[in-house]
Amino acid sequence: MSTPVQPPVFSIGTVDAQRVDDALSLMGPKWTTWTAMTLAQGKRPMRIHDVATQLPFISEQFVGKRLSTMHTARLVTRDESRRGAPYRLSTLGKSLHPLYRTVSDRSRAYLSLGRMPEAERVEDALRRLHRRHSTAVIQVLDAGSPMRFVHIAEEARLDNGHTRQRLLRLQADGLLARTGPRHGDPYALTDAGQALGAMYARIEHWSESLPVPRTSSPPAVVRAATRSHTSVPLDVDGARTAAALRRSAAVPNSLFSHAPQPQPRVPTAMTSQSARGRSR
Repeated sequence: MSTPVQPPVFSIGTVDAQRVDDALSLMGPKWTTWTAMTLAQGKRPMRIHDVATQLPFISEQFVGKRLSTMHTARLVTRDESRRGAPYRLSTLGKSLHPLYRTVSDRSRAYLSLGRMPEAERVEDALRRLHRRHSTAVIQVLDAGSPMRFVHIAEEARLDNGHTRQRLLRLQADGLLARTGPRHGDPYALTDAGQALGAMYARIEHWSESLPVPRTSSPPAVVRAATRSHTSVPLDVDGARTAAALRRSAAVPNSLFSHAPQPQPRVPTAMTSQSARGRSR
């Protein structure tokens, strides 16, 4: 009897966090996925007005801004010698779509969001990951979880303010959680956070085709005078997107065919017992 083939295991710690962050900064801006998928479905060059007509919940002015940003990132191309020339996906932009499928599949596996348009699901998943330094924080926790706040800040080389913001956001997005009810209890990755390795590896592989040089130096440490306890608004982007989709007419193509649903907050309760936190 043949031995079943085990799926490859990707370690979060082996990816280049800077390279992943650089790739996510191109993929993650709001409405990028919607725009790219619209161009892909159009199967022809499209002007700003054409794209905006397919996305009635986004203003034409913003569609133009997003296409300009994507052009700078070389995700789309156009005849720059002609004023108002239509846009088409570049080879780099077309290569995003297998990656979108990976992101979408992971979202379905770990997030209970109900039925929603495919583009919205991908953008929701990317929103949870693309903020600068999030990858570094997740890597630190993957290597030494559970960890206390001070150790995370030290290992990720971030000041207290940046660390607190990232932890609050990643906790709200269901990627990490405290291992106990007390304020000082350490943090650990949830199952959803621990499963990021394969997706990070694919994003890093995609980034190898980026035309812009990457910065290999580690993020600079910004010293904070005091710790900030200001709360971070957690669900503003998701609420605005859901409201915009509800206001729009039905979007006439298969990628966006599912009725949009409000996005529930991901529960952050840990199912495993916490290990003893590190001490100095």
